Amino acid sequence: MELFMAFKIAVLKETQADECRVAMVPSQLARFAKLGAEVVMERGAGVAARFRDSDYKDVQFQDDAKSLVAAADVVFAVQPPSPEVVAAMKPGAWLASFVYPQKVPALLPVLREKKISCFAMETVPRISRAQAMDALSSQAALAGYYAPLLGAVHLPRILPMMTTAVGSLRAAQVLVMGLGVAGLQALATAKRLGAVTEGYDVRPETREQAQSVGAKFVDTGIDATGQGGYARELTPEEQAKAAEVLTRHIQKADLIITTANVPGRKAPQLVSRAQIEGMKSGSVIVDLAADSGCNCEGAEPGKDVAIGPALIIAPFNVPSRLAQHASELYAKNLFNLLGLIVKDGALAPDLTDEVVAGTLLSHDGKILNAAAAALLEKEA
Repeated sequence: MELFMAFKIAVLKETQADECRVAMVPSQLARFAKLGAEVVMERGAGVAARFRDSDYKDVQFQDDAKSLVAAADVVFAVQPPSPEVVAAMKPGAWLASFVYPQKVPALLPVLREKKISCFAMETVPRISRAQAMDALSSQAALAGYYAPLLGAVHLPRILPMMTTAVGSLRAAQVLVMGLGVAGLQALATAKRLGAVTEGYDVRPETREQAQSVGAKFVDTGIDATGQGGYARELTPEEQAKAAEVLTRHIQKADLIITTANVPGRKAPQLVSRAQIEGMKSGSVIVDLAADSGCNCEGAEPGKDVAIGPALIIAPFNVPSRLAQHASELYAKNLFNLLGLIVKDGALAPDLTDEVVAGTLLSHDGKILNAAAAALLEKEA
């Protein structure tokens, strides 16, 4: 029995140099069809993630992004499309992608003028009900998994304890700073690889979470619990107290992974140059906050930098390095979010729904997100 397609989803090919993900994977097509969606894609959209066009059964492909979106009711992307592509969308259509409006301010007036309803995927509320739509968390889990692997291949030592005919090699000490989704996944992966693990966060309630994945918790005696699941900024006095305790743990670590990253803000400094210069020879730091400025003093986003005895690796867009699984999780996030605005095969959003309202950047000619609205006003 052929499904009735009530609306059309266009999936764009990503254009940023370091972006290998795609907003739709072959395994999810049937789920979208059951919602009443016909999926059309830009040719080669999945190639960077090693999906061939032929892997997408019964999907039509087009070469021109503007023509593709002009006929679509919903447009999916990972990174924000260019203002020119968004301007080609039909008025009142829906767009879902990561946006970070401070990085693409020129997109805001186009969203307003074309009355595009835009879901900014980085603003999905951090509440239990929205976990299946939380793209930041799904992507952070993969970044956290990847970080110990990246650190391990740059260490001049091994992670697990090893007994050989000429003696034993001790297990590496791994310290993870920032115990959100990425940090906890990094701890779990490092533990599975045989390292001795420690975790630190300014939110003391993360102690039990660190312990649940086999790590010791570094307690500095400071509670910096903030709003929305993120930590608040420490006062200078709190920073000094925390640094005194942390320095001992930093300088005994073989591998450090930093994960403190708050959407739309500059990443906080977690490790100073003085602390790095006191580390052991051959130590490695993987700084997962490169996309927002890095957690380590002296780190350079997108580069590997030697500071004293340590190597700091600060890669951009880590989830893109695991493009197939990252794309699969992201497509599932989009499916769950779209499910909130589809009723009986048609787009029928409930704007009072807290997830819909919290994620909508723009709707019906208005910029709804306060920070984005302020940015637009400033640019005017």
